[in-house]
Amino acid sequence: MSSSLTAVAGILASRVLRLALGAVTGVLIARTLQPEGRGVYSVIATTAGAAIVVGHLSLEKSQIAFWPDLSRHRPLITNALVLGMSLGSFAALATAGFVMVNDLPGTFPLWATALLAIPFGSASVNFTAILLLRSQRKAVNQATVIASMVQCLPILALAAAGHVTITSVVICWAASTVVPFFISLRALWPISPRCERSLVRRQVSLSGRYHVGLVAYSFLLSADIFLLSAMDSAATVGLYTVAVTVTSLARIPADSITQVVLPRQAVSGALEAERVTAHTLRLTLLISTVFLGLVAAASPWLIPLVYGEAFATSVAPLLVLAPGAVALTLVRPVEQYLVRLGRPITMTAISCGALAVNLLLNLVAIPQWGAVGAALASTVAYTLLASLETAWFLRSARMSASELVPRLADLRRAPVSAADSGEETPRAESAPQQVP
Repeated sequence: MSSSLTAVAGILASRVLRLALGAVTGVLIARTLQPEGRGVYSVIATTAGAAIVVGHLSLEKSQIAFWPDLSRHRPLITNALVLGMSLGSFAALATAGFVMVNDLPGTFPLWATALLAIPFGSASVNFTAILLLRSQRKAVNQATVIASMVQCLPILALAAAGHVTITSVVICWAASTVVPFFISLRALWPISPRCERSLVRRQVSLSGRYHVGLVAYSFLLSADIFLLSAMDSAATVGLYTVAVTVTSLARIPADSITQVVLPRQAVSGALEAERVTAHTLRLTLLISTVFLGLVAAASPWLIPLVYGEAFATSVAPLLVLAPGAVALTLVRPVEQYLVRLGRPITMTAISCGALAVNLLLNLVAIPQWGAVGAALASTVAYTLLASLETAWFLRSARMSASELVPRLADLRRAPVSAADSGEETPRAESAPQQVP
């Protein structure tokens, strides 16, 4: 088996295990807390997750840009820690103010627990990007699986004892957010405590230009939940988040492929990066369409069976959201190529435009159709985002749209990694060993 296939298989295995554990966790939360309780938990977790996105400042964009310079590897790792924790702490404080002003559902101890995890989550995002650039996928896979176990196993034990509460669920979520930080820290150790100030300024300057777009993208994925909470009810949020959770299954095989090709997209020549990106997009579109098509077809009987009859009305928003979920799987691989073009303002404008469309459609559709309206708004916005960025890639690479039509032959050809091409991903001279 080629190293690319092995890498994809390893990532996919970890994500499938994470999926299984996450599915058990989601079902237990849904059955014990019911739609309203799940809705409150979803608002807290979604808000904290959005704060993590804001706090990490899109640092992975500058990491990709500076990674070809071998002398920058160790300083980039240090900056990932220092900037992640400091900016994450600032994001947590800002989120606390946002929660108090908007009177979001949930008690103070619940919010405090979630907010304490934000700095660790922000630094963990930065670490994950470094690990992938170093092809240390074992550490990423370990963090993925262990985090899921930390969230799932305590809830499973509490469910057996009949003691699952919103408090216990939020605590488990916070723990699962913190644990990957320490796993990644160990994989990257030793880390110098001293920042290279000139590099910090360059990273903040470059990443900041991309960050508005990433924040817009994050809110594109979560605005519907906030608006449903404000314009409808926590129970509707609970029903809708089940649909979101199930459609997110499409990202599992797609993200596995995307993680493998990242080093190749970052350090290869332009022609090779274009070829790898086109192949990745075809493979992602094919696998995600088939995968999510099967899930959507089974959802009318699967959701009531697994989550309970109280969630049967989650099926309609799921079916409406499914096409948008497929389109969304194309965004990450194409953006990994577009960052090479050095046009952050254009990327930001596209994300902000998609967010604006999403917000406007949600404001119109939610009062009319509730969760189904939110799903429709998201599908339109996701498809718009993917279409604009894919068109930009095609124009830059001077390819026709037919180059992205999936072919069965794509399934027989593994995504290209740096190892398969005989070209090593640049590494620091004193890189720490991978976690066994």
